[in-house]
Amino acid sequence: MVLDALRDLPPAPVLALAFLLPALEASTMLGVVFPGEVALLVAGAAAHAGGAPLWAVLVAGTAGAVLGDLAGYFVGRRWGHALLRRLPRRLVRPAAVERATALIRRRGGPAVFLGRFTALLRALVPGLAGMSGLPLRAFATWNAAGGLLWASGVVLLGYGAGAGLGVVEHRLGLASEVLLALVAAGAVVVWPRHRG
Repeated sequence: MVLDALRDLPPAPVLALAFLLPALEASTMLGVVFPGEVALLVAGAAAHAGGAPLWAVLVAGTAGAVLGDLAGYFVGRRWGHALLRRLPRRLVRPAAVERATALIRRRGGPAVFLGRFTALLRALVPGLAGMSGLPLRAFATWNAAGGLLWASGVVLLGYGAGAGLGVVEHRLGLASEVLLALVAAGAVVVWPRHRG
């Protein structure tokens, strides 16, 4: 049932989802609330079901991740401090922002690469890198490497999960049929006793 729904999705919305949510994650800080890997997992499962070619999902997800973080870098460079002041303190603590910015200043590109693999950092590190003065070339290089590895890994996990969905659906289908048969048998035994 889930695989049928994924199979019936046209490729265009699957690819748009795989591109847009990772792209919006850092460029609009949407990732603070809704991590982009959810879209990539679904798109990977849809690719397994035949809803979109796997190679296209990999390209769309990687492009969204890399370009979105590049936009986040420029947003952080231009408006980062003002935007951070507007975020709720429960989501982003000033002390944590200072530590992350200091880490980016000390470690540079490797901090950008590692930040890619944690949801909250993934949404904030590009902007913090722009705020910290990390050179664009260093950011772009490490961002591309992290984006490629992260997006490909998550899409492939979704693809593998799509294979597992078929097995789970089949087993759940068998279990529900057995349960229905037991309920029906129980009703056949109990119902005549209550009638008479």
